[in-house]
Amino acid sequence: MNAVAPIDDHPASQSPAQLAWLRFLKNRLALVSGVALLALVLLVLLGPAVVSHQPNSLTENQFAAPSAQHWFGTDDHGRDLFARVLHGARISLLVGIVGAGVSLIIGVLWGAVAGYLGGRLDNAMMRFVDVLYSLPSIVFVIVLITTLEALFRDWLAALGSPALASASRLLLLFVGLGAVSWLTMARIVRGQVLSLRKKAFIEAEHALGISHARILLRHILPNVTGIVIVYLALTIPSIILYESFLSYLGLGIQPPQASLGSLIAAGAGQINPIRIYWWMIAFPAGFLGLTLLALNFFGDGLRDALDPKSE
Repeated sequence: MNAVAPIDDHPASQSPAQLAWLRFLKNRLALVSGVALLALVLLVLLGPAVVSHQPNSLTENQFAAPSAQHWFGTDDHGRDLFARVLHGARISLLVGIVGAGVSLIIGVLWGAVAGYLGGRLDNAMMRFVDVLYSLPSIVFVIVLITTLEALFRDWLAALGSPALASASRLLLLFVGLGAVSWLTMARIVRGQVLSLRKKAFIEAEHALGISHARILLRHILPNVTGIVIVYLALTIPSIILYESFLSYLGLGIQPPQASLGSLIAAGAGQINPIRIYWWMIAFPAGFLGLTLLALNFFGDGLRDALDPKSE
């Protein structure tokens, strides 16, 4: 009697997605970071619904140390710092995700068009990217906010949108941070498209008379999805850090709203020679540090997992 053939566990029998998932599971640091990031996101989204304290509720219990009633203590206005940190982390993550989405749309379209068309148009488009690279990005965002915020707010108010007018600073942060974060994405996508457009299957598509738009959307962009996802995961923490820096300078989220950067700035402002209210800076800074570390390690894990040359 013939023996039953063993199951083929050779990597050749597995799809690229399965191999990428197995490589990611072997990266313990990335896996732990992914779980931690998921826990942080769930805490930020669901925490305010179950926390008894409101983030903007003023009380007379100023500068209360961490306790069972106030896990992170209270600030100079008696507001519960745990609720404030969750509220601020939600805004910081929102700015990071939306800003990364803006950079994704601009960078992928710009880089794909430049790499696919090539020639003089490619040269002109990439020289424009080089010019923007020479400008200090954070200064550009500061100038954008300080010069256009009043005009933008008045324009939104004239349209009959008072809610949007009050959030004009947040909308400018979305646009400004996304507009300065797409340059590297465009370069990465352009390089990938340049290497793909001369492949045999693309030449076959040209021979069949398929339109350029269909080739670009259906056959080239899906092949750069992996590297785009990786860089997108690494763009989110950089945008969060930019927003925190701007909020620390007082140019980001304005009171009574809060972000992690503005909470750190408020905690730093309470440091004095008489007494240090350490919880006001330790907990927002710790939450920001954990979020950035988790995002960076998770992005590094995705990069290694989606690399077909990875062992």
